[in-house]
Amino acid sequence: MESLLNRYRNITVLLLVIMAQLVLLAVSAKNDQDVRMIRVWTVTAVTPVARVVEGIRGGGSGFLHNYVMLHDTNAENKKLRSEVDKLRLENTFLKNELSTADRAKALQVFQAHTPSKTLAASIIGIGAGSNSKVVLVDRGTVNGVQRGMAVVTPDGIEGKVVAAYPTASHVQLITDPDFAAGVMTKSGARGTLKGQGTPQCRIDYVAFEEKVEVGEVVYTSGDDRIFPRGFVAGIIKAVRPGQPFKEIFVEPTGLQRGLEDVLIIVEGVHQEIPEAPSGMQPLYIAPAPPGGAANSAQPATPGSSAGTEADRLQSAYKALGQAQGHTFGDNSVGQKPPDYTKIGQPVANPAAPAPGSPPPKNAPNAPPDPARRSNQAAGGPPGGQIR
Repeated sequence: MESLLNRYRNITVLLLVIMAQLVLLAVSAKNDQDVRMIRVWTVTAVTPVARVVEGIRGGGSGFLHNYVMLHDTNAENKKLRSEVDKLRLENTFLKNELSTADRAKALQVFQAHTPSKTLAASIIGIGAGSNSKVVLVDRGTVNGVQRGMAVVTPDGIEGKVVAAYPTASHVQLITDPDFAAGVMTKSGARGTLKGQGTPQCRIDYVAFEEKVEVGEVVYTSGDDRIFPRGFVAGIIKAVRPGQPFKEIFVEPTGLQRGLEDVLIIVEGVHQEIPEAPSGMQPLYIAPAPPGGAANSAQPATPGSSAGTEADRLQSAYKALGQAQGHTFGDNSVGQKPPDYTKIGQPVANPAAPAPGSPPPKNAPNAPPDPARRSNQAAGGPPGGQIR
């Protein structure tokens, strides 16, 4: 080694001097960004080494965190997911129970208010066909169910029993193409409700001159001898003119909340068509202001302007009848009709004497008659007669 250094001593010294000069030059020299060259060279040489060191450190830290410190995290996550799924199932179950309780309460309220005798039933099966409109309920002949009985819900009619077995029955839904029922509107238009195999039904045999409007509620008419009169059947969604009958499409209201619980009408009782749909809410009217209440408490005179025009006219007629001695509603013989031409004219009091006329003789403050006074003085009778 010493022989090698001795042999290349001059070259070695030259290289050291050149390196020293380069270092001195890099320390004093700067690039165009005012950064010393020695710093640029140092950073460039150290960066790859620092990158490798940082990669090794990050990999080791991740391995330590994922495989050593979080060894049981995967099992804990599985446990939490299982608990969340269980809570979701319990939440869904409780919602279904609440919905069932609400439907049962609605059925009880409807049974208490309808005059028809009904039997509660639950749907336990649906027809196997893709377009089947028949369901199976858990009430049969042992419960008094017979073929042809109506099936309803608090929202409207749902179908009719087409087959009754000892413990179950088949119910044909209102949307079945073979279903038909007599219906009517509040205006008296009658027709036949028929299913089409679609969510909407159709009303046939309504004359084109009948007045039927969209949004009107359709009720059962009782003409089919299956559904008692007065049950809601649906809401009219479209009306098209036609000859000789209109084309009317109805959305059944009894199927809007799904197929769950129903009522079978065992003994039907016809009822009147309600004045307003059951879903309408009462209207609140605020009380009158204090000034209006004070004015309304004062009785209105016949000539006053209180009340409506009809009230004022009635008061004028009543005053005219009293002035002319006429009793309205008395059509007996000899009763003269009032003179309506004197309405609005001042009515004279029949008990008051005319101006300038002598007071009646039987008046309490009238002066005595001279003839009667002279007769009493001669001993005549007090009645004023001359014997």
